[in-house]
Amino acid sequence: MNLDQEQLTIKSANTIDVRAVIMAGGSGTRLWPLSRQQLPKQFLSLEGEKTLFGATVDRLHPYVTAENVLVVTNTRHANGEAYQALNRYEKLLEPVGRNTAPAIALAAVSLQRESGGDPIMIVLPSDHIIKNVPAFHEALEKAIQVAQSGSLVTFGIKPTHADTGFGYIKTISGDSQFQNGACIAEHFAEKPNQKIAQKYLEDGNYYWNSGMFVWRASAILKEIREHLPDVAAVVDKIIDEWDKNRDKQQAIEQFFPEMPDISIDYGVLEKIAGTQSKLVLIPCDIGWSDVGSWDAVHDIMPKDEDNNAMLGNVLQIDCNNMLIHGGNRLITAVGVDDLCVIETPDAILIAKRGESQRVREVVDGLKAKNAQEHVLHLTVKRPWGSYTILEEQPGYKMKRITVSPGSKLSLQKHQHRSEHWTVVSGAATVTCGETVSTVTKNQSTYIPAGSMHMLENRGKIPLQLIEVQVGEYLEEDDIERFEDDYGRVK
Repeated sequence: MNLDQEQLTIKSANTIDVRAVIMAGGSGTRLWPLSRQQLPKQFLSLEGEKTLFGATVDRLHPYVTAENVLVVTNTRHANGEAYQALNRYEKLLEPVGRNTAPAIALAAVSLQRESGGDPIMIVLPSDHIIKNVPAFHEALEKAIQVAQSGSLVTFGIKPTHADTGFGYIKTISGDSQFQNGACIAEHFAEKPNQKIAQKYLEDGNYYWNSGMFVWRASAILKEIREHLPDVAAVVDKIIDEWDKNRDKQQAIEQFFPEMPDISIDYGVLEKIAGTQSKLVLIPCDIGWSDVGSWDAVHDIMPKDEDNNAMLGNVLQIDCNNMLIHGGNRLITAVGVDDLCVIETPDAILIAKRGESQRVREVVDGLKAKNAQEHVLHLTVKRPWGSYTILEEQPGYKMKRITVSPGSKLSLQKHQHRSEHWTVVSGAATVTCGETVSTVTKNQSTYIPAGSMHMLENRGKIPLQLIEVQVGEYLEEDDIERFEDDYGRVK
């Protein structure tokens, strides 16, 4: 079976079936140390109380309801620190990252098969900020109308300055205006140098490439089959296995790693740009930011009279054009200008303003050292609660563990470490081997290495305990799970 054979009933023309695909698998390396591999920027709150992911879903209302949101992410995010954010939504879990084209192809097929029709897809990154939501809704309405005719639609952001950090899309000038103020996209341009970016700004026909799209599922699948046959071939394998075993995720796990690593821009959109009515751009002025660097965070934050953006316990004296982003610790700065200072409990970043795109080089350096500071924070969220690393030395590690009421950790064992648990608040139901006991405040228990065990909070208040691990190997991958409420048993 292939995509051409995927003939599905189209819903009535009087009913527009609109679905959203939220791309939420990224690692957000340029916002380290706040963004980490296990909890990247889309699951952080950078403006207001909502996470970027939560704000992305919320601003789709009233066009798309929560049950019509499909999140493309990975198993690490879905079962890790982002579990609570993602749990309520339908998910497509990638076993490996293969860029946007394979993800969009698979999402389009999934939406067709599960809706029984040919829905319009709104494809959005999960980590952008849009300040003018009414203007976004106006652009979205235009895009949905244009997409009904079979065109592929992208959103072009009107440049406010000559920025070298974005790709650009040029529209055809003259009498090429499409409908509803939309334009024909002529060609894509890579991130330019400063001189070329200034020329684009002055030209007036260039827009920042937002990475946001609207199209019918059938329309994008047709172009993928024509321009990316290798992607379509793997999708066909997944469909066949899906039909055979009635298990979509198993089919994805089996064949998705065969996908080429290619973006939808490079694989499809750049090839059809300039074709009459095929790729349409909606010009937007919506207060958009991709929050792609700490310089971009400075741009969106409130500032004082000296252009300093500050968050946390900060005291600055005679500073200008600073971004100081901290937590509980006091940060002071005296007589310095044009710096980004980012503090977390286990790391501090100091970068020159205008150079913050290079933070990814720091992350690459940490990876080369096999350091963990790019992977996890000291406090790590889990579906059942959280843990905080208090101290770690060769041979032992201390954690503060919080288990939410009614939650429990998996039934598990460790080969290389023993654990001592001391309860400081609440009551713990502890399974160790065949024994089940209750451990209350000021009491402790011991879990020998190799013992099957489980920790549970059956009470009404959070359970807090101090865990001391002792052993020659203390990493998180020394966990063998046997039962788990959150689908983490391999």
